[in-house]
Amino acid sequence: MRLTGRALRLTVFIGESDQWHHRPLTSEIVHRAHRAGLAGASVFHGVEGFGASSIVHTTRLLSLSQDLPAAVVIVDDEPRIRAFLPQLDELVTEGLVILDEVEVIRYVGRQAGR
Repeated sequence: MRLTGRALRLTVFIGESDQWHHRPLTSEIVHRAHRAGLAGASVFHGVEGFGASSIVHTTRLLSLSQDLPAAVVIVDDEPRIRAFLPQLDELVTEGLVILDEVEVIRYVGRQAGR
């Protein structure tokens, strides 16, 4: 797949402990993005943050959190990202979903067999 020029970055901010049918929600989003043929998805785990609940979750020793922040980031062309949004409506019951316009400079995958 080639991806250059204008694209959309979809970022889903959720809690690390959020689940979808006894499976990590981050994993479910990544696997659905893969099945949808999107260019790629990455999960980033945070060390501290808060959201709509206003509860600060942190890795600091005295207040070890069970629900650290996580972000799933997906970049692809606009039609593919927008077609994927209804799946997030089903999956994300708490969290923040944002879209940013981005410019892809280089997108190169590994060749098979390497």
